[in-house]
Amino acid sequence: MNISQKLKLPCGVTLPNRLAKAAMSENMASEDHHPGPEFKEAYKKWVNGGTGLLITGNVMVDSNHRGEPYNVVIEKGLDNHEALKDWANASQGSENQIWVQLNHPGKQSPKFLTKTPVGPSPIPFELPMSNMFNPCRELTHEEILQIVERFGYAARVCKDVGFHGVQIHGAHGYLVSQFLSPRHNQRQDQWGGTPEKRMKFPLEVYRAIREAVGPDFPISIKINSADFTKGGFSPEEAIDVAKSFSEAGIDLLELSGGTYEKPAMTGVKVRESTKKREAYFLDYASKIKEVVQCPVMVTGGFRTLDFMEEALENNELDVIGLARPLAINPNFSAQLLSGEKVESLVRPLSSGFKALDKAMPLEILWYTLQIRRMGKGLDPDPNLGVYSTMLRTALEVGLSSLKKVR
Repeated sequence: MNISQKLKLPCGVTLPNRLAKAAMSENMASEDHHPGPEFKEAYKKWVNGGTGLLITGNVMVDSNHRGEPYNVVIEKGLDNHEALKDWANASQGSENQIWVQLNHPGKQSPKFLTKTPVGPSPIPFELPMSNMFNPCRELTHEEILQIVERFGYAARVCKDVGFHGVQIHGAHGYLVSQFLSPRHNQRQDQWGGTPEKRMKFPLEVYRAIREAVGPDFPISIKINSADFTKGGFSPEEAIDVAKSFSEAGIDLLELSGGTYEKPAMTGVKVRESTKKREAYFLDYASKIKEVVQCPVMVTGGFRTLDFMEEALENNELDVIGLARPLAINPNFSAQLLSGEKVESLVRPLSSGFKALDKAMPLEILWYTLQIRRMGKGLDPDPNLGVYSTMLRTALEVGLSSLKKVR
């Protein structure tokens, strides 16, 4: 099996190859949450670069609860549908597909954006995360149902404006991930208390989306293989969640891992043996593949063609998820598909000071700036400075924090 093979999904839709751009936050929407022409420009680069499936950065379903100041939002009463159509048109004239990742940050909404964030349970983050996020309050039953409805509405809009599919962001410590985590979800009602009840919210979100978009529109979910935190979402629970979503009819299951407390998805503190094998979460994927009927996508660590095709040949996964490699080389997929022995340019980033690295998510910020360069019609800059990235972000966050906090 090779990366150029097509893949037919359970809903009947076919992906043109086995390479996918995993979600990376663009964080470049307008202040009224519209995606400007920069989005289309960046995604045209990836479309032309050969990646068969492009999953957008997280699009929020509630303007009052965002993960970043310049997130795109889809909600009732927000008239940004023409701008969304323009973004969706980035794939026009190709077989490539663009899917929208839908998200609610829950309590993972910064202090300067949300005065009182929400979560399944009123459990605050520990240091140093508590420096960035205000203590949250517990969602009521009625509010949970409203959020479920928001996901369904947003998915329907995505279909109507021309996107090819949607993905539920159920990883990296955002709201869906919080509901799945026994550490963050300590409710004792129908939404928590047992692994089955903690799974109820994500499944209700999926059902609302399926009802909104119909049986032939692709729906994916991204989940953690594990949170890698004490008392958090475990590999055993990930297997159960994957099986439940497969049985419910999900079209593609993406596996990642970690949260911003333990950012395993960036390769931080990954064992050397895992790095040599490239994919960070492939061992977990192999176990999940045994219990699901839907295709499995793994994101994190892939760098070379040989290893990608070996993983496909061994039936350890069905789709190769690429994120940072495509942020610094949008043509990486085309080079791989042509058989070129190209290797990813991804490298570890550090300020040289552990405390500063902990205080600022440098990996995310640096790659977001690369996406913004593409949105302006520029090529990525692999030599972009670490300190200039930090300074630019500090200035941007400072200006954002001066604005009214919701």
